[in-house]
Amino acid sequence: MLPTKQGSIRLFHFAGIDLFLHWSWFLVAVYGVSVRAGRYSSLIWPVLEYLALFVIVLMHEFGHALACRQVGGQANQIILWPLGGVAYVAPPQRPGAMLWSIAAGPLVNVALAPILTALALASRASGLAQTMPNAAAFFQTVCIINYVLLFFNLLPIYPLDGGQILQSLLWFSLGRARSLMVTTVIGFVGVAGLAAVAILTMQVWFGVISVFILLNCWRGLMQARLLAQVAKLPRRSGFACPGCRQAPVIGRFWKCGSCLQSFDTFETQAVCPYCGACFPVTRCPDCGSAHPLNEWLLAPPVTASSRL
Repeated sequence: MLPTKQGSIRLFHFAGIDLFLHWSWFLVAVYGVSVRAGRYSSLIWPVLEYLALFVIVLMHEFGHALACRQVGGQANQIILWPLGGVAYVAPPQRPGAMLWSIAAGPLVNVALAPILTALALASRASGLAQTMPNAAAFFQTVCIINYVLLFFNLLPIYPLDGGQILQSLLWFSLGRARSLMVTTVIGFVGVAGLAAVAILTMQVWFGVISVFILLNCWRGLMQARLLAQVAKLPRRSGFACPGCRQAPVIGRFWKCGSCLQSFDTFETQAVCPYCGACFPVTRCPDCGSAHPLNEWLLAPPVTASSRL
């Protein structure tokens, strides 16, 4: 459902983030350039158009990644592919941290909007449309691309940015599981609308996007159900995840990577009771972050007798 490093080309490393470009991007780029070539007198302009799209999407994804790091999350990989870009971010599982990590992407497009609009208006006011029609058309198209990306990403359809922003806002009042459940249900309605548009307009691209969103909505719904089940489980006292501050659930929810047996890592002090394998970090089932077991320990409460 999402692109991976497999089949991708590593372009560069910046600010601790690796940028990868999926091979299928080149196929769609060739198609996109050929479709737009008729608007210009030279092939260089549709190529520049596609490169401008690449830069705008890249800046959008870096907005997600850098914002996630700002709130203490992990973000070290971005993959660009034909459906846009994917910043693999893991913000702390708090609604505020999630909201900022997701909203920062569209905010990049908001910041670009006045700059690109000014360039498009200046090209028209300066008479560039008469002297250099290719350049004027290029500036106007890049401006439109940015607005289209901003509008599309803000649709309240999970897993688009708008859908995830909506989930973060609902999280404050409904909790993580219920907010994700509500957002994915809204996403299914949105998918139906996109599919209808794809059929009415006979646009294959809308159909592909609809399938992508549908698969991710289904995955989000399954995750919401799992989170709801986990929320009902008993919790172990004396421990808390350093990332999300949730007490760990009680039960055999950790699997040994060596013998594949399930066990409760807090009962055995991060040692598999079946094969004796030791684990330097323990992964939180709530937020997915991993920390050494000693960092999960809570300090005992200070009582009057302990102060004497």
